[in-house]
Amino acid sequence: MKYVLVTGGVVSGLGKGVTASSIGLLLKSCGLRVTSIKIDPYLNTDAGTMSPFEHGEVFVLDDGGEVDLDLGNYERFLDITLTRENNITTGKIYQSVIDKERKGDYLGKTVQVVPHITDEIQEWIERAAMIPVDGKEGPADVCVIELGGTIGDIESMPFIEALGQFSYRVGTGNFCLVHVSLVPVLSVVGEQKTKPTQHSVRGLRGLGLTPNILACRSTKALDDNVKEKLSQFCHVPAENIVTLYDVPNIWHIPLLLRDQKAHEAILKGLNLLGIAREPDLTEWTARTKNYDMLHDPVKIAMVGKYVGLTDSYLSVLKALLHASVHHRKKLVVEWVEASHLEDSTAEEDPNTFKAAWNHLKGADGILVPGGFGDRGVQGKILAAKYARESNVPFLGICLGMQIAVIEYARSVLGLHNANSIEFDPKTSNPCVIFMPEGSKTHMGGTMRLGTRRTYLKVPDCKSAKLYGNATFVDERHRHRYEVNPDMISELEAAGMSFVGRDESGRRMEIVELPSHPFFIGVQFHPEFKSRPGKPSALFSGLIAASCGELDELLNKSSHVSKVVGSGISNGKATYNGHQNGSYFNALNGSLNGVCVNGNGVHH
Repeated sequence: MKYVLVTGGVVSGLGKGVTASSIGLLLKSCGLRVTSIKIDPYLNTDAGTMSPFEHGEVFVLDDGGEVDLDLGNYERFLDITLTRENNITTGKIYQSVIDKERKGDYLGKTVQVVPHITDEIQEWIERAAMIPVDGKEGPADVCVIELGGTIGDIESMPFIEALGQFSYRVGTGNFCLVHVSLVPVLSVVGEQKTKPTQHSVRGLRGLGLTPNILACRSTKALDDNVKEKLSQFCHVPAENIVTLYDVPNIWHIPLLLRDQKAHEAILKGLNLLGIAREPDLTEWTARTKNYDMLHDPVKIAMVGKYVGLTDSYLSVLKALLHASVHHRKKLVVEWVEASHLEDSTAEEDPNTFKAAWNHLKGADGILVPGGFGDRGVQGKILAAKYARESNVPFLGICLGMQIAVIEYARSVLGLHNANSIEFDPKTSNPCVIFMPEGSKTHMGGTMRLGTRRTYLKVPDCKSAKLYGNATFVDERHRHRYEVNPDMISELEAAGMSFVGRDESGRRMEIVELPSHPFFIGVQFHPEFKSRPGKPSALFSGLIAASCGELDELLNKSSHVSKVVGSGISNGKATYNGHQNGSYFNALNGSLNGVCVNGNGVHH
């Protein structure tokens, strides 16, 4: 096994995830099998209990792991399926060591950071690196490891020590360190300054790690004299210093690395030069150029409660982007803070209220993503009502599906106090209830998580057609509340159609309004399986409906007898979460190339 470690210096947010994903893609294009590991030095066991404002979205894996959003980047970029083992946190490491201590594995020993914590880190890396993630048997050829945070952080010190030991343990030719650093340009003098990177590398070397490659973030390509200076003071060959300068969209980064021969430096450091082929990024290059030329817009209103940090909805944005590029449209996202649609905002801040409604009414389609807590719920309900009554394409995900059901019960059934017990535990008309198997005392890892099967009960519904006439689909979940099964017959009698259910038939997974051009709510999260070249079927349907191409898409899908999926059932295709297409995906939280608006603010 070969290892590539990506670290960051000077400041956070330089794009280590972009760099790690791009390196992975580059090595994969050289014919190598690649896996990824993300190390997060925080004490949380996983990302499941973190606020999106704190750490961005929580990405959910097939096995139910709640992990850092960077693992979503790796999955989308490398088209792999990772496990919870691929996300290492300080909490997991210490928990594992303490469990071993309690069992007596260290009997007689004083348990210490060195060697017990550092050994556990190394063993975890080796174990996770061996897990197949690309659908093939046996381990990958190369494991790309991203160390979160910045060199010098106190919380990452045990990982730095462990990785220093690990590099010695696996030996020369099996370990390559790529250090991402900042080369700022002071506007006063216009000169690229190398001192921050010098200090960062000096700190890294002082901790026992020596970089093989420097990836320097800057506004423009590094001058030759700057490279020479960095080479001299950082002890890195000039040909191993690459520039990650600002580009129109983030998909140019792998091409930048290839053009600067970064793959050759990595392959040389890993003794793979004679084994790997030249990188083949022909298709990637063509897609990058095609995307740059898109100009016909499709405007989607994103009605959420975490719109202050767009990384909170990163996978949703990527799925929208995949689908819009597939339909050759330029994605424009209108951010709408859900609470700004409510009457209370109209009284307190009429201008904000008016702007929010203008954004909503000016959109071609409306998407209400998942979320927790009661803030902004009434605004989401109003958005669903507007979409339903105005025949605007609507997609509700997780909570978005639940509020669509609540709105229908209130407006159509006349149950004005209909609600979720999450927001009103004493409601007399609970449309959404707490799942029986959930825990009310422990929050972390107790939701219904990971890939679950949904059976499509109505063959000619829009969802079934979008999924290529599948009889069932496998999608990822993350929820602890569900639509009340005791109210289904009443809702269906009033015109709602619950077209997708779990294996028991009592848990609702997909709801549609047959009388509406496109009104779909899903309990699962289809965005987590959207991939480059394989857009989510439901996101593709939303974009198609928003630009007047839904009938064409449904007719095309209805003739599909087999799609990328998990087999054949009753002579019809089954489906594992995405459909074939020709487009690709951005690497991290940056929204380069996506026009994003919201409440008068351009992000």
